[in-house]
Amino acid sequence: MTRHVILGMGAAGVAAAETIRHHDKTSEIICVSGEPAGYYSRPGLAYYLSNELGERSLYPFTKTDFKNRKLHIFQNTAVFLNTEKREILFKDRKRIKYDKVLLALGAEAVKPKNTELNLDGIVYLDSMDQTQAMIKKARWTKNAVVIGGGITALEIVEGLQARGVNVHFFLRGDQYWGRVLDKIESTIVLNRLKHEGVKIYTNTELDQIIEKRGKIKGVLTKDGRTIKAKIVAFAIGVRPRLDLAKASGLEVSRGVRVNEFMETSAPGVYAAGDVAEVYDPEVDEYVVDSLWHVARSQGVSAGMNMAGERQPYQRRSPMNVTRLAGITTTIIGRIGTGGAEDDLTIVRGESETWQQMPDAVVCQNNFEINRLRVMLGENRILGAILMGDQSLSQPLEELVANEVDVSPIRNELMASTENLGPTLLNYWDQWRHQNAH
Repeated sequence: MTRHVILGMGAAGVAAAETIRHHDKTSEIICVSGEPAGYYSRPGLAYYLSNELGERSLYPFTKTDFKNRKLHIFQNTAVFLNTEKREILFKDRKRIKYDKVLLALGAEAVKPKNTELNLDGIVYLDSMDQTQAMIKKARWTKNAVVIGGGITALEIVEGLQARGVNVHFFLRGDQYWGRVLDKIESTIVLNRLKHEGVKIYTNTELDQIIEKRGKIKGVLTKDGRTIKAKIVAFAIGVRPRLDLAKASGLEVSRGVRVNEFMETSAPGVYAAGDVAEVYDPEVDEYVVDSLWHVARSQGVSAGMNMAGERQPYQRRSPMNVTRLAGITTTIIGRIGTGGAEDDLTIVRGESETWQQMPDAVVCQNNFEINRLRVMLGENRILGAILMGDQSLSQPLEELVANEVDVSPIRNELMASTENLGPTLLNYWDQWRHQNAH
């Protein structure tokens, strides 16, 4: 009997386990979680923090569901893969054999340099335990400082604000999420936050945390300002968990390198999700994604190949629908502005593809909180961002993902901002009917 071991119970790991079981009814599947909480919706942590969802809502599967799928679940941490003997060594010195193993270990929050990490009040939105600790701390806190510039930083800002905490938001640059959003989009977000009472500090960096007896009392900025706070939240990026891969001699760069079948440099060892670095033929580079739906699709691909259904992974243009300061926002493909907030490569809920600044013409329109920016290449749309009205979300996703030739309407798109949306919608409708078969 084949033994499959899944290391990690996030989106990629569980998707792989389900896929293996679908194609192979008899093999043994062992799922190992490094977290006591097991499998839960990591994107749902933001809504748990803001009190929009209860804890129970974050668990899509029960123990019975896993049992019915004949998945063996236990908590442990792998520290070494003996790829010749096909054996896993765990932190508690236990060893198990495998026929095929998947590294779906995800990514973890980057810890700031030169900061006392054990101070009471330093928090992250990176796991169930950490989120629960933040919620507990927020009950007795009036002021918090949030440092970061991506989706997670904004989720913490809004979550703490919803729990009655006064939030001071530090941005290293002069705008929010400058690698992905342009100045207009950043201003829309920051104005909404200011309206809600969030105090915004641009071009601001932390110098030191003021503490007394291990508890945070406030912070000192590099330009000499002192702000009282009992919580300091960091959301400055995520980093793939690579310790196991490095210790085991796998090929590693920014993530664990995989081929088109999600297999690493060692036979029988696969990787998927935030930990994996996948080749993107469109830009001829390896890229890392930190997106829930991408992790699931990579997990499905890895599971199929582990089960013997050999099929290459088809990387689609990365897309995410998120909420920025209460504004529903769709981000698709290459839309980078060339801005650089820090030295980190990626934040949770982001794709490295988004950061790429394409050789394209920008077509845009905006009205109050509604905003459309399209990156128009020579004959197709390379990326787009849509804030507010989402009627173009599906059309833009399909036009980008299918690399639809838009040269017949290129001049029209470039000539008019007012008709940008209707022109795209009509062209997509025509394309869809022509390709209905």
